[in-house]
Amino acid sequence: MASSYERELRAVLAGSADGVRAVTRSCTELQRARAMQVIERPFLVVRAAGSGMDGSGDLLALRGDICFPIEVKTRADKKVYLSGQMWDQYESMRKIGERCALMPLYAHRLKGVRGDSWRIFRIDTDNLSGPLAALSRRIPTLPLTRTGKPHLDWDEGLPLHQFLGVVCRTTENNGLSRLVQDALSIKIEVDAKSKEIENLPLPSWMERFHS
Repeated sequence: MASSYERELRAVLAGSADGVRAVTRSCTELQRARAMQVIERPFLVVRAAGSGMDGSGDLLALRGDICFPIEVKTRADKKVYLSGQMWDQYESMRKIGERCALMPLYAHRLKGVRGDSWRIFRIDTDNLSGPLAALSRRIPTLPLTRTGKPHLDWDEGLPLHQFLGVVCRTTENNGLSRLVQDALSIKIEVDAKSKEIENLPLPSWMERFHS
């Protein structure tokens, strides 16, 4: 049975407006706008059967240009060390990624944190091409422990809203979707209005206090 956090991520990737608003409730307006780009370029998200031991991960996100399996981890601790079954899952995903030229991802959800609580990592593979190869340069791999073993460290991951901003951006408007352009234009309008107010002449009675 899928966890509530797995369903949460699935709703976001599938482009549900309510799902995006739910995970960005305590984010900034710009962060929310970047995440909202997935509404325009959503994924078909399929829940994989089993526990991910076959390399499929928990979720499989598909779109016309890219596809990746995702393993979801939810913890109250920022660091997750892979051992036992979790290490077997990692190895299975790495092998299927190299065999099928895919980019397997980990989605690490930290409990009890405000703002964007999701961080994205990719499993390091060396045979990516096309859009996945370009995308891989923007997504951090799992960091290594002192002994050189991959693990999850929430602080070193890519925030979900930034991940969505990268995988869902368009080639128009300098790579930003209309939603982000609208958010930026609102900020620009507010800044411009503030400058207009700053440049207004002072009333004569106030000039005496500034002379």
